[in-house]
Amino acid sequence: MDENRYPFFSNDFKNGNIDLDGCIRLLEKMQINFDEYHLKHIFKKTIDKHSGDIISMDDFRAIYRALVHRPEFEELFKAYSIDGNILPDGQLLKFLAKEQFQTEANETTVLEIILKYEPIDEVRKRRQMSFEGFIRYMNSDECSIFKSQHRSVYQDMTQPLCDYFISSSHNTYLIADQLVGPSHLWGYTSALLKGCRCLEIDCWDGHNNEPIVYHGHTLTSKIPFRSVIHVIEKYAFMSSPYPLVLSLENHCSPKQQEVMAFCLKSILGDKLLSSPLNGEVDMTRLPSPEALKFKVLIKNKKVGTLEQSMLRIEEEYGGEAEEVSDSDVASDDDDAEVLPPGGPRTPSKRKGDRRSSPLPQKKSKVQKTKIALALSDLVVYTKSQKFVGFEHSMQFQKCWENNSIGESRARKLARVSASQFIAHTTRFITRIYPKGSRMKSSNYNPQEFWNIGCQMVALNFQTPGPFMELQDGKFLDNGGCGYVLKPAFLRDRNTTFTPRNVGAHSKPMSLSIRLISGHQLPPSAMSKTNKADPTVQIEIYGVPEDQAKKRSSVIKSNALCPRWNETFSFNIQVPELAMIRFCVEDEVSLVNKDFLGQYTLPVMSLNTGYRNIPLLSKDGTKLESASLFAHVWFY
Repeated sequence: MDENRYPFFSNDFKNGNIDLDGCIRLLEKMQINFDEYHLKHIFKKTIDKHSGDIISMDDFRAIYRALVHRPEFEELFKAYSIDGNILPDGQLLKFLAKEQFQTEANETTVLEIILKYEPIDEVRKRRQMSFEGFIRYMNSDECSIFKSQHRSVYQDMTQPLCDYFISSSHNTYLIADQLVGPSHLWGYTSALLKGCRCLEIDCWDGHNNEPIVYHGHTLTSKIPFRSVIHVIEKYAFMSSPYPLVLSLENHCSPKQQEVMAFCLKSILGDKLLSSPLNGEVDMTRLPSPEALKFKVLIKNKKVGTLEQSMLRIEEEYGGEAEEVSDSDVASDDDDAEVLPPGGPRTPSKRKGDRRSSPLPQKKSKVQKTKIALALSDLVVYTKSQKFVGFEHSMQFQKCWENNSIGESRARKLARVSASQFIAHTTRFITRIYPKGSRMKSSNYNPQEFWNIGCQMVALNFQTPGPFMELQDGKFLDNGGCGYVLKPAFLRDRNTTFTPRNVGAHSKPMSLSIRLISGHQLPPSAMSKTNKADPTVQIEIYGVPEDQAKKRSSVIKSNALCPRWNETFSFNIQVPELAMIRFCVEDEVSLVNKDFLGQYTLPVMSLNTGYRNIPLLSKDGTKLESASLFAHVWFY
């Protein structure tokens, strides 16, 4: 610790020793990340050696070393240092090439690292690095397991919209369950701040001709449609410049649909896409995210063609509506998504239905829905089209017509007609949504639908857990912009790929992860001594052949600095689709494990070499001081 660099250091001690609050303030001034539980624990051990509740300058140095000087970093530093104290630029270059696999690193790279991370002036001027500087470098984002190139948009954004996975939310207005939970504007704000690019809005007739948003036929609370659009206008492009799709589940009368159209136009203004780009109505492929930057697209049922909409723009047609038959339009009720007025059906009844009829039965009587032309004409590239079957789509569906398919039906189709399903998703945007029986807003595994190229795999963003972590990890990629380019084999219309038969599309990767240590892990909620018995599970999600799960040993009573030094190997056939999840748990008993933190990312975003793995809490926020340390290698 270079005390000259911290002029305030001796000031804090000039009136004698300091207490715990003083210690916390000093570490904060030094910009040292620490977990307060761990600090209190170390502080208590220090003052136990001598009575009282204050510490000397030497005690503080010891506390600093306990928090910051990690033996695993020291071993690496000493292996390349000449005298155990200093790392010259040439040795740092060797470390980057040999240990971090940065073969393109040169003298400039090294100098930049020294200037950025070395805190001691004289050492920095000599183009060297002290152990303090080395610690700062190893703890930085540059040594994160997530590739720094993938933190910004690096993919080709000029392909048609259907060539991307698109971050999508289901019932975005709900912040709890599907039956009695609150509807809240925060659902939209938080999804948009997470980079979500497809929001769902359930619209119903409200009082005084003001449409409302809530989960129909349930006790969930109601919010005004107008307020939802105001929030969307404010946050639409805060996290991403790429197009935002508003998926309307529209149960409103034509009169209130006109109010919706007016709200969309007046509040969103220029952000609303209400006519095709360059007036092109006869397109064979969708425009790209790049071409639609800063535009909001409306996904709803539509009357007639784009050409008819364009002709109507010139006219005044307030109050007009036309009928479309429900066999022509999409509705998200394939899986009883909109619950009947009597509430959910009984489970036994539902099982019975499923046995006798594997796919939801459509009523033979064609129902008619009235669509206000004012709203219909705002639908350009995202027309909701009821999914009839793959052959029907191939024959009749236009590139700007999208399908919504419930998870149960989609899962069955993926099982029996995977190649047709993939051929479908190379051409048309397909949205998958959770089945209606998920009353508690639980989520399905999105991976099975990404594996077949579904673009909008909609999840309940308010529900934490492994499946939401997969979603967050997937869309960390490409700068967190909410659009991730699908692998080439899911974009090629003549592809032979299926998840169960990857064939020539296999690019086997041999991945080896040496889990070295953990640092300042959150103590177990059940621990009185600030400890946990941590164990780490490493999971691969991907095509069926790649699914794997490995677990480390348990380190007893150590949440501050557990050491594992265990190596795990995985063979991955389709790395372009694979995700990796590191989950840290406290082994309370052989059968009971308590979640402490996790990190999930695409396998293709893994950095090689010695890497720190940041940890996130259950709700996805970063645990500032907690991390794992590992060595990653693949070929």
